Amino acid sequence: MTRLKHILTCAVLLIGNATAADQERKVVHREEPEYPTIAARMNLHGTVKLKIWISPDGTVRRLEYIGGHPMLAEAALRAVKTWKYQATAQESTAIVALKF
Repeated sequence: MTRLKHILTCAVLLIGNATAADQERKVVHREEPEYPTIAARMNLHGTVKLKIWISPDGTVRRLEYIGGHPMLAEAALRAVKTWKYQATAQESTAIVALKF
């Protein structure tokens, strides 16, 4: 019986930590990407996906290009780098999709 209580306690703690880590942080300051002139001339549209690492103070610490048209990626990276999220106790990651 004691072993079962221990296992259940561990499971509850793990589930609680997972839901806290999965909560999305709110964007406090968001700058929209500038549509590249050459992409406009080519009538290029699409979605750029980025993985971002957000430091505890809410600044974007690191960016990683995941997918989308490379011609649109530069504008997306520049814009998201300036975003500011609400502060939390620890670093978090998020996947961002920007539509052009």
